[in-house]
Amino acid sequence: MKRCAFITGASRGIGKAIAIALAKDGYDLYLVCKNSEDQLLQLKKELENQFCVSVTCLIGDVSSFSFIESCFSKIDHLDVLINNAGISYIGLLSEMSPDEWDRVISTNLSSAFYTSKCAIPVMLQKHCGKIINISSVWGNVGASTEVAYSASKGGLNAFTKALAKELAPSNIQVNAIACGVIDTEMNSCFNKEEMDSLIEEIPSDRLGRSEEVAQMVLRLLDSPAYLTGQIITLDGGWQ
Repeated sequence: MKRCAFITGASRGIGKAIAIALAKDGYDLYLVCKNSEDQLLQLKKELENQFCVSVTCLIGDVSSFSFIESCFSKIDHLDVLINNAGISYIGLLSEMSPDEWDRVISTNLSSAFYTSKCAIPVMLQKHCGKIINISSVWGNVGASTEVAYSASKGGLNAFTKALAKELAPSNIQVNAIACGVIDTEMNSCFNKEEMDSLIEEIPSDRLGRSEEVAQMVLRLLDSPAYLTGQIITLDGGWQ
C-alpha cells in the first residue's frame, strides 16, 4: 500500500511546496483548501501527471469539525498529517473583534485538534504515523500587533508537545516546525521598506523559502521514531 498524507492549506505557499515534495517522494495525497479550488485542482493535475500519484482535493473550512469529519469519512489509510492551514491578523488587540479572534484561533489551532482527532484512529490501525504542525517563531516569543496569531501558534506548540507524549507509546510521532519569515502571500501586507527592514534583522539576510520548509518536513518524516515532541525552529538564525 502506498504511503498517504493529508495536508491542510495546500493550494499555495508552504502547503503547496509540501504537497509537491511529498508527491515527488511517492505519497498519495489528500489536499485541503478553503478559497482556492481552481489552484488546488490545477495542482492535483500537475502532481498526478508528473509523479503518478493519487491526489484527492477537499474544499472546505478547516475550522469546522463537521467538514474535517466528512473528509476523514473517506480515509481508511493514513501515514502523515500535516497541519499547515493558517491565517494572520495584523493590528492592535484592542481593535480586534471577538469574531476575528475566534477565526484566527479556530483556523490555526482548533483545526489541528480536529484533524488529529480524526487521523489518530486511522494511524492506530497500523501502530505508526507522523503528525507535523507548521508553527511560527511567534509561537515561541510573541509578536506585537499579532497577539492572536502568536497565541494560536504558542498553543500549537504546547499541543505538539502534549500530544507527542500521549501518542509516543503508539509509535506516532508529533513534531512542529516553527518558521521564521517565509516568502509567501501571508507577508504581502508588508511594504518593501518594512520587508527590507525585517530582512536586515535576519542573520541569513533573506526570507526563507517554502521549499525549505518542505525539505524540513521530509527530514522529519525520515527521522528516528525517538524524535518526537520537538519544536524545530527554521528562521535563518533570526530568533
